[in-house]
Order: sequence, then structure tokens, then C-alpha cells
Amino acid sequence: MLAISVSRLSRTHKIIIMILCDFILIPLAFWSALAIRLGTLVPPIEDKLLLFLILPALTVPVFYILGLYRAVIRFANDRIIYLVFSGVGISTLITTAVIVFFRFSGIPRSSVIIYAVLASFYIIGSRFLARTLLGNINQTKHNRQKVAIYGAGQAGTQTALALFSGKEYEPIAFFDDNKNIIGRSILGVRVYNSIDALNILKNKSCNQLLLAIPSASRARRKEIIESFEGQGIILKTIPGMGDLVDGKVRIEDIREVGLEDLLGRDPVPPVIDLLSTCILDKNVLVTGAGGSIGSELCRQIIKQNPRVLILFEQSEYNLYKIESEISKYEANTQVISILGDIRDQNIVKHILSRYKVDTLYHAAAYKHVPLIENNILSGVLNNVFGTLNLVNCSIDESVETFVLISTDKAVRPSNIMGATKRLAEQVLQAYSTKPDIKTKFCMVRFGNVLGSSGSVIPLFKEQIKAGGPVTITHPEVTRFFMTIPEASELVIQASAMGTGGDVFVLDMGESVKIVDLARRLIEFSGLKVYDSQTGQGDISIKYVGLRPGEKLYEELLIGNNVSQTIHPRIMRAEENHYNLNDLIKKLDNLYSHCLSGNTQLVCNELKALVPEWEADIKPH
Repeated sequence: MLAISVSRLSRTHKIIIMILCDFILIPLAFWSALAIRLGTLVPPIEDKLLLFLILPALTVPVFYILGLYRAVIRFANDRIIYLVFSGVGISTLITTAVIVFFRFSGIPRSSVIIYAVLASFYIIGSRFLARTLLGNINQTKHNRQKVAIYGAGQAGTQTALALFSGKEYEPIAFFDDNKNIIGRSILGVRVYNSIDALNILKNKSCNQLLLAIPSASRARRKEIIESFEGQGIILKTIPGMGDLVDGKVRIEDIREVGLEDLLGRDPVPPVIDLLSTCILDKNVLVTGAGGSIGSELCRQIIKQNPRVLILFEQSEYNLYKIESEISKYEANTQVISILGDIRDQNIVKHILSRYKVDTLYHAAAYKHVPLIENNILSGVLNNVFGTLNLVNCSIDESVETFVLISTDKAVRPSNIMGATKRLAEQVLQAYSTKPDIKTKFCMVRFGNVLGSSGSVIPLFKEQIKAGGPVTITHPEVTRFFMTIPEASELVIQASAMGTGGDVFVLDMGESVKIVDLARRLIEFSGLKVYDSQTGQGDISIKYVGLRPGEKLYEELLIGNNVSQTIHPRIMRAEENHYNLNDLIKKLDNLYSHCLSGNTQLVCNELKALVPEWEADIKPH
């Protein structure tokens, strides 16, 4: 009961209790040292009482200055041991000086050494005893879920400490490949051979496993994850060590295993010069700055120290979010937030002129296929004429580099969105042929990015959490996937290689079958796919048919004319494009049809401009 009462005290009161304990333990350590050295339980101390008062009065302030009392007992680790040894070492010197200065007699010199050992033992022991008691309080007050940790290194140990201090999980085993630590205990938890993981989890009735291997390669992570597939184990992971705050793992940092853990290939280290070429000491504008790709571009751009970073966004909420996040970065960059529409010529020209923009990353687009199929005019006006407005304003204001974020859906498009993005590419390519234009236009084309708004991963997880079914359009549908940070980093590097009219294509690796992705996400949640024949399983998979304009397979190249660049994940495609004057005339017709609101004529004109558009025209 006393321990429970102490655990409820304020931080200040706990520090006072620790100081009072040290005022008792330090004299006790010296008294014990004398007793051991003199061989008696009651050493003569009548003439030494002043020493017993001086010692704690001088030592406790030393502990305070070293920061020993700032440490949170529940997270006590080897840092506390270091602080105590340092403090006791200083205390020993103080003890020696006090004995000499006040000329205390009858104190053997070796007793000072014994004091140092005992003081360290008493003070360290008191901290870890308190940590144990507080930990037991949490464990006995709450029904914890059993969890095992794969990885007994620094990340695994910190994860266990965080879990022990919380109220949700109880670590019951470590698994590791390192033979030197197998069989040992860390924080009272035994380390087992990873080969025996499944049997041990079964014997201990544990169905949750945390992957604490942030330094492992993606290939190794994929191998480990796949070894637990279909075994009813809920897999979760912690972020990379670079993302951990002050070297500590927080419970909220733990997330479910996702597709990004199964890509099986490690990102290629960036070419440093390419990262900074279009950004360092330049004024950079990002349109769609609050979107999935736009926000990640902003995060990476500010790390390259631009002079000015302009966040251009149509959504007030998204702009607020990215501005709040970017403002926390320690950088000598002026961050400007602009709420506006890329179709507004006045505001775009004003921004480019006032801030003398050098580099423009255009990530603002309507991209959700079914929505644009039902909102054709908005899709065309934003994706095509919004881009055209940015292009014309960039030429007028002498922007050095213009980068369009494109998509694999622009290749032989089967929907309005893909057709509009292909036409936006054609706009950049056509303007690049004009000899008097100084702006370098280039576009970067890639597939799906994990975690973007509207992507299948969050949808599948919501459906699994709700008990299913998981809905898939077709059993054979496949998609390319890449993480948002990797895609954004490659976009920045590609922009540095642009010479004018370049179509850069990112190497997305192997395409992923969506039904396989759904099965894995179900299994990683500790559940099983429902089998209609046996009636066994938890979550069913339901096929709902391809949506309007949806493809079974996505492509990244229109033709086979592609060349390698200096970056192994970035290719340059050579594709046909329009003559600028011809394109402008056709765009004028398209714009007139948009203003008239005639979606049939808009679709007809769009089909004429993008003849490779394969879908039937069914305007809404």
C-alpha cells in the first residue's frame, strides 16, 4: 500500500523522498565501512558525528548537479549507474578531504575505499528496488497482454523498458539470432533462439510479437515476417532508430507491420549532390504541399537548406498541418504558407514574382479515380489547366526548374484522371521545345505510394478492424508500391538531372498482387482468411468488380525507349509529344467545352488529345 501511495505522488515529492533516502544511505554506507574495517558491529563514532552530518550535506548537492534526481525511476538504466559512480567518486574525495581537514582520528584509510563501494551499492540498489516495486504495482493492477520481442539489442531492450513501464503489455521473451546472448536474461526476460520462436510463443500462449530490429535490411525484415505468416501471430514493429526520441521507445511508436516491411528491397543511398542541386540556397515552391507526396517533399526539402520554402495548398486544414510540422525543424529557412488555387493566375504570378521562385515542385492534383470519373470538369480544370497556368506563370517569372509529379496511370490511361495527368505531361513536353524558354521542365512518373490518402492499406486495415469483409475489385489486380519518403527523395534527385522535357520514371520494383497484400494484412493481424468451403477463418475477402476507369495492371512506360541515369532507381523515358502551337489550339477548344459544361464534348476533346486513352467514354 505504501508503494502504491508513493507512486501517486507528484514528481517534486518523489525527488524529496529520494534526497531523504540518500541522506540516510550515505551515512549508513560510511558506518558500514567502519564496521567492516574495524571488525565490529558497533564502531566507535562518538567523536565522528560531525563527519556523518557533513558527508550527506556535501554529497547530495553533487548528485543533484549531476542530474541523478532528474532520472525517472521507472526507466532506471545503466545511465543511473554511471551517475552514481561519478557522484560517489566525488563523494569519496570529499570524505578524504573532510577527514584530513578536520583531523578525524581512528579512521583507517581503507575504510574510505570500502565506503565508496558500499555507497554505490546502497544508492544504485535503492533505485532499482524502487523501479521493481513501481513496476510490480503496474503489473498487478492491470491485466497485461503477453508479448514477445524479436531483437534483444538496444532497440529491443528499450522497447521492453517502455512496455514494463506501461499498463498494456508484459514482455515474456526475447528472440535473437546472436548466439552470444541466447540463454541470458535481459531485464528479467530470457533470450531465446529465434529458430524456436514459434514453438515458444505457442508454449507461452502468446500471439503477439514486436519486431525491434530497426537496423535490419528490408530483405531481412521481409524474411522474418514471412516466417510467421499464417501462424496466427499479430506482428507489430517499432520505427527506425533515427525516428526514436532521445533513444527511447514510446508505446505510441509501435505500429502494425505493413506492406512497407514486405517490399524486400533497401532504398538506394541518395546522391548527395543531386539532393541539394535545385534546393540549397534557393527559393522553392511546393504546390499541394499538404498532400501525401507534397508534405513529404516539404520535409525533405527543408533538410537541404533552401533560402525560402513556400507551401502552396488549397486545403486550409492540410496547410495548417504541414506548416505546424515544418515550423518545428531547426533550419535557417523562411517558410511561407499560401492558401490558394493553382488555377488562379493572379495569385500564382504574385507568389512567383514576389518570392523569386527558383524551383517549383508541382504535386497539386485531383487523383482519386472514381471521384474524377464523376467530376470530369473539375478533374480536367485542375489537373490540366491548373498545370498550364503554373507553366505559363513560371515562364513569365523565369523559374529555373519546374517538376511535375506524375503517375503510372498516365501511361495508356483507362480513366479521366490518368488522361488528365498524361495531358499535363504533354503540356510540359511541348513547352520544353520552345527555344527561348529558360525554364527547365521535367516530370517524374511513379506508381502508388504507401500510406497516401485513399490508398488501399488504410482501407484494408479499417475493414479488418471492423471484422471484414476486405473488398477487392478483382482477384488479378496488381499495383506498384513505394514508400512516400523513398519516392519523394527520388523526385528531388530526378529534378536535378532535368535538361528540359525529361520524363523520369522511378524503378518501383516488382508489382504486388492486391489479393496477396490483403491476405498478408489479415494474417499479420493475428487472424485467418475465411474459407467458404471449410467455413473456417475470421475475415472474408470479397470481390466487388473493377471500378469505372480502373485497370488490372499499371504501367510506367509508354514505349520501350528508356535510358539509365546516374541513379540506379531513376530512368529517363523518350516519348513523342505535341508541337506547341497545335497543342495550344486544342487546349483552347478543351477549355471552351469545360466552360460550357458539356462533359461529352470535354471527353471527346480529351480523347483526341490523349489517343492512347483506352476506356470507353461515359461522361457523367
